[in-house]
Amino acid sequence: MNEPSIQLLILDVDGVLTDGRIFIDDTGRQTKAFHIQDGLGLTLWKAVGRQVALLTSKNSPAALARARMLGITLISQGAEDKLPGLQNLLEAAGVDSSQTAYMGDDLLDAPVMRRVAYPITVPNAAPEVLQLAKFVTPRPGGHGAVRDAVEHLLRREGLWADALRHIGADR
Repeated sequence: MNEPSIQLLILDVDGVLTDGRIFIDDTGRQTKAFHIQDGLGLTLWKAVGRQVALLTSKNSPAALARARMLGITLISQGAEDKLPGLQNLLEAAGVDSSQTAYMGDDLLDAPVMRRVAYPITVPNAAPEVLQLAKFVTPRPGGHGAVRDAVEHLLRREGLWADALRHIGADR
């Protein structure tokens, strides 16, 4: 493979880890739904020594809670301009953008997708984002798309069998 291997997978939250909907109850409390298969995908990714980060324009307690559950400590949130967050995450992870994949779905993700080696999106992304992607997941965000992206990246780098061994799925 001529391209550097992907060491860091950065994920947008709304529309990628979730289906983009925000549920608001009568008290104004917001909730989001996350797909369990995405969690397993990220476990597989980390099992082969790769890093994962979240980069979102929103400040989301739900995203932070899910990140804690998944052991994700590299998080940048709360700025519509995601490029400074990207730079901070790259520095914190100790990797270059040439070793980074980013998964986003909407226009705020486009500048980041242009800066990383391997942009990924979901099938219901904005047309401008679809044009930037090197891989479009079969499933939409919030429905296992991150799991699809992880499997794609691991297979691309010949690490799928290793990841399955790490979690005992090959027995």
